[in-house]
Amino acid sequence: MEESSYPLEQLATIKLKKLEEAEKVLRQKKEALEKERVTLHTLEKARDEVKNHRTEKLEQLREGLDQGLPALKIDQMRIYLKIVDEKLSGHEKKVSQQKKVVAAAEEEVKTAREQFLKKQQDVEKLKLHKNEWSEEKRKEESRKETVESDELGSISHHRRHNKKGNT
Repeated sequence: MEESSYPLEQLATIKLKKLEEAEKVLRQKKEALEKERVTLHTLEKARDEVKNHRTEKLEQLREGLDQGLPALKIDQMRIYLKIVDEKLSGHEKKVSQQKKVVAAAEEEVKTAREQFLKKQQDVEKLKLHKNEWSEEKRKEESRKETVESDELGSISHHRRHNKKGNT
């Protein structure tokens, strides 16, 4: 019995190719997600640096007020603090946007994983079907051999019986 005589062999090949394609897509989506996470981490780090700088400048302003610095110097420090606040706000927006990008990439990975698992199940079902089909073919072949063997035995028995009867 030949394995290549399986009637669904072409379908199995197609399903296997689709599984490989889904695996490739999943791998690409995971790589894209990782890149987006790295970008998010970089943006968060930059934001945190600006936050720390703001905290330092705010502390300097408080110290300046406590020390009784001139009003002009205090006003300059407040103006600079507003600039730092605007910069921090910009970084916060970038981080927020990047978090949305990461969430979208995570959703794409989830979808790709679901597609991969579905295609993997399809391939497994076909493998099981092929195994069942092969087993059924072996049983059928065995039955045929048994019938042929029985027929040959019967013919042989008749020949011997007829030879004994003729002698």
